[in-house]
Amino acid sequence: MLTRLPDLIDCHVHVREPGATHKEDWDSGTAAALAGGFTTILAMPNTQPAITDAKTLELSLAAAHKKARCYYGQYLGGTAKNAAILPTLADKAAGLKLYLDQTYGDLKLDDMSQWKTHFSLWPKAAPLAVHAEGKTLAAAILLAAIGDKPLHLCHVSRREEILLIRAAKEKGFSITCEVCPHHLFLTEEDIPALGAGRAEVRPRLATGADRDALWANMGVIDCFATDHAPHTLAEKDGDSPPPGFPGLETILPLLLTAVSEGRLTLDDLILRLHTNPHRIFNLKEQPESYCEVDLGESYEIHAAEQQTRCGWTPFEGWKVNGRVRRVVLRGQVAYEDGRVLASPGTGKNVRSS
Repeated sequence: MLTRLPDLIDCHVHVREPGATHKEDWDSGTAAALAGGFTTILAMPNTQPAITDAKTLELSLAAAHKKARCYYGQYLGGTAKNAAILPTLADKAAGLKLYLDQTYGDLKLDDMSQWKTHFSLWPKAAPLAVHAEGKTLAAAILLAAIGDKPLHLCHVSRREEILLIRAAKEKGFSITCEVCPHHLFLTEEDIPALGAGRAEVRPRLATGADRDALWANMGVIDCFATDHAPHTLAEKDGDSPPPGFPGLETILPLLLTAVSEGRLTLDDLILRLHTNPHRIFNLKEQPESYCEVDLGESYEIHAAEQQTRCGWTPFEGWKVNGRVRRVVLRGQVAYEDGRVLASPGTGKNVRSS
């Protein structure tokens, strides 16, 4: 018997187009999304080139229009020089992403005065998300409060962070946060088995106490998000392994397994993969779009069966309960029993659909 879930949203995905399509592109990334049970993905701006102005935004959206198989949105990225122009593009973007901690190129914002400028100029009604860890996260919460701007905190991973977020919410601060499956299900103790290169991810895998704190404070977590960040095995096993895990096709089975174990409920999943993402990212309801899962099916995760182009998963061989059987988009079957049926180019931009 199949269980129907509403349209599911992953608000944190790296599609790798433009610039690194050997890892992923809008075609393979949205195929992986459908196979993972998602009807919508929101793509991060740290591509090559980064999505930081009207020209690069159009470059990404044009590729998505041609290739995407599901609903999609594209974030803009803040730099030291583009705070004044980004608000003119807000209605075309999934939101603004500010990198206040580790990243590459022009997207790294080292100076808090630059953060403040972005916070003050970006429209209050448009989503604003940050990569911020530890003390940087605390500073971002403070600046958002000073500027009276809602703030979304990406991939929270540490006990100190989730407890600070809890305290800030209790004080009425307008903040939301997301947690990734690898921080819920993996810790630094898994690094030897994964291998140092394959275990590279940002934020890094944390301690068991950090992981347990996330589960203990589940009520503080607004969204589950994959931070799907595909790299090839050759890259991960190389001398300078880039950080990131693929995750679009493993998050739902992992979470459904937690449901089968009594650690979560289906309502918990729907709240964090559907209801809250719709609200936080100002997304329209998707008519006749949903996912059907078989809660009773047990199987092992294997990268060889996945759609993502990168060809590996940190959860290889994990036994899970709950398989995605069908995804319907606008009344049409887009994925069914291992087959992606939606054609490239049939996806729709969440900001124009």
